[in-house]
Amino acid sequence: MSYGFKIMVEGDYACFTRSELKVERVSYDVPPPGALEGMLKSIYWKPAIRYVIDKIIVFHPIDFINIRRNEVKDKVLYSAVKSQMGGKGGDPCIYTSESRSQRASVVLKNVKYGVEFHFELTGLRDDDELDGENKHYNIIKRRLEKGQFFRTPCLGCSEFPVKRIELVDEFDEKLISSSILEMGDVDLGFMSYKVAFHDQGVPVNGNWEHPEFSDRADTIYYRPHMVRGVIDVRKYREGMKC
Repeated sequence: MSYGFKIMVEGDYACFTRSELKVERVSYDVPPPGALEGMLKSIYWKPAIRYVIDKIIVFHPIDFINIRRNEVKDKVLYSAVKSQMGGKGGDPCIYTSESRSQRASVVLKNVKYGVEFHFELTGLRDDDELDGENKHYNIIKRRLEKGQFFRTPCLGCSEFPVKRIELVDEFDEKLISSSILEMGDVDLGFMSYKVAFHDQGVPVNGNWEHPEFSDRADTIYYRPHMVRGVIDVRKYREGMKC
């Protein structure tokens, strides 16, 4: 049995932030595989599996728009939350009037992608090792068919939710925009493939009931080409660099 899937993904806006640009958000032209893995994890995820993106197809023209947004520049302090939960006071709140910062963003609009992916077993916390692959395959397939998710899938940033995800048997490449086809073979340069955490998904405290994970991570890059709208991620995976 093949455990791969093909889905169509659409959204009004998307922002796949370039890691080299910190102050203002500027999106990549196309989604990094890691961002699509994160989107899939919003639909279904278990420590026993990991998603692998095999192909990305860009159907709509690559069109940018410049917007300004009010963002909160601070984070809630863990120490303040812990202090209040222990009855010792502390203020685990962020006051937007004091922490607000206006930032410009260059984001994509009216996006439509075809995504081909599969999953692999990690060997972590699989309660049914004998039938693990088949179990996860059927759950993913059912959730994709019914449009189910446990948190809203987004396109890069949580402010840009996915408008539609559809499970398909095959991609209709005749629907690729003529402007994308006319671009031919495009070298996309070095772009983020994914963020790899040092703990590799295993709690650093060894406790799955009350897990603690590491925040240490490295960004892995790769250099793909988009050929008439198609990015064959498998072809360029061997050239990844940390």
